[in-house]
Amino acid sequence: MTHTDQILTVAQMRAAERALVEAGASVDSLMQIAGRGAADWVWRIAAHRKVTVLCGPGNNGGDGYVIAETIRERGGAVSVVAAAEPKTDAARSARALYGGEVSTPQADANGDVLVDCLFGSGLTRPLSDKHLALLQRMASSHRHRVAIDLPSGVQSDSGMQLNDGLPHFDLTISLGAWKFAHFLMPSAAITGTLRLVPIGVAAVDGAARTLSEPRIAAPLADAHKYRRGLLAVVAGHMPGAAMLAATAAQGAGAGYVKLFADHKCNAAADLVVETGPLSEVLADNRNNAVLVGPGLGRDGRARERLAVALADSVAVVTDADALVLLSPRALAERSAPTIATPHEGELIALERSFECDGVGSRPERALALARTSGMVIVAKGPDTVIAAPDGALVCAPRATSWLSTAGTGDVLAGVIASRVAAGATAFEAACEGVWLHGQAARLCGPAFTAGQLAAKLPQALAECLSTSSLDHR
Repeated sequence: MTHTDQILTVAQMRAAERALVEAGASVDSLMQIAGRGAADWVWRIAAHRKVTVLCGPGNNGGDGYVIAETIRERGGAVSVVAAAEPKTDAARSARALYGGEVSTPQADANGDVLVDCLFGSGLTRPLSDKHLALLQRMASSHRHRVAIDLPSGVQSDSGMQLNDGLPHFDLTISLGAWKFAHFLMPSAAITGTLRLVPIGVAAVDGAARTLSEPRIAAPLADAHKYRRGLLAVVAGHMPGAAMLAATAAQGAGAGYVKLFADHKCNAAADLVVETGPLSEVLADNRNNAVLVGPGLGRDGRARERLAVALADSVAVVTDADALVLLSPRALAERSAPTIATPHEGELIALERSFECDGVGSRPERALALARTSGMVIVAKGPDTVIAAPDGALVCAPRATSWLSTAGTGDVLAGVIASRVAAGATAFEAACEGVWLHGQAARLCGPAFTAGQLAAKLPQALAECLSTSSLDHR
């Protein structure tokens, strides 16, 4: 893990800052590093336009004074509004070093860029009516808005908004490390673009991390379809969903995708469809992975198909209807990896089946289910979280909201299954699949269908081929 991709809880961040102080840094020096680093980003946005910095009483407010002084030193137009007097030694020192004027909350502040330094990641209770009104008034009187560390009124570890009516920001600058609220809804919806200012925080054992672009190797020069991976896709009551997943899998790296269905229906010429007994076709020892769930149904026949799929000795990706039918008993005999890709409703159903209490933040719930079930959990949605039984946790950046259309979940399942078949571990495949899925959506632009999303996967895959593998293409 690189130090700049870790996501820290409030407790982890405080411990990391204490470690820096114990190693010889001072709180004042860390505030200068953080504030000046943030000022670089504010300076770019402001482009010599007027900046207003709203400072609170804590160290987040202290960061604001450093930002304001840095802009003032560079000749920028900056003013400071103090919502309250500084209450920490570092904040008081930062204010003393600021050479400009400090206005009261009653001042008629306006400008081009508002920098929110009212409260940071340590906030645990709602903003007071007075502070909320001040923030809203100042946000409405500035064209651009920048939040430092987190927008004020946001709970760092859960991503919850502690107040209604919080303003939206164009940019949020995280200090030291990413926080969960940068990636979790509903707060992720108001953070805007995300940037990080490192302050020297060391890697924290067991920390979550952000989803990053994978490095995927092209097939070897002597590769053939089976060496690249055979994926078996199990169809059911609605074969179109499984066909869509299979089509997506074809563009995500697997060498051979087979669809097991009752009849060949309208399958494309390049998609192999097997219509024999499922127990026989899944007995093929060349299978590298199985995908079951899209369009499966929930009747007795669907349960039988799920049981046969889970009996295979290779990795299995479960999605859609399969998630509603899954139970501890169904996984009792499995030793190979299993991946589950639930949306919120399916996540709740799995929590009930595996007797998880469903309490806590989205990452905490995904981790609890992964540990209890032994599955890799891809809790998909606008704030997708990937959790492994060993405690590994990844949060994906917020994907385009145009993904909220029918069939895109089937595409995601097909991509993840394809990456497993191609040789990635279950957790790696989940991360690669989520990234490819999100990138394909960005390549689509607005208002696309699931089929159009699947068609963009080869282009998304091409973007993350490792440089050393390009000669193999």
